[in-house]
Amino acid sequence: MAISTKYGKVEIPKIGDSEPVFILRAQDKLAEATIGMYKLLAASHRSKIVGSLDKEIEAFQRWQGPRKIPD
Repeated sequence: MAISTKYGKVEIPKIGDSEPVFILRAQDKLAEATIGMYKLLAASHRSKIVGSLDKEIEAFQRWQGPRKIPD
């Protein structure tokens, strides 16, 4: 189980029991831009994750639920 300061213990495969995680939700109005900024940082370090971040951004864009500023 990983640990989120907001959500507590969360079960995520391949993440250690006490490893902290930060969770972005599609309802968060700032999440899509945050992933975009992370993509820019990853690209500047030539990270292989850059391509998969486009898929994450698209998934957040397709989500039809309500959006709000994080609380």
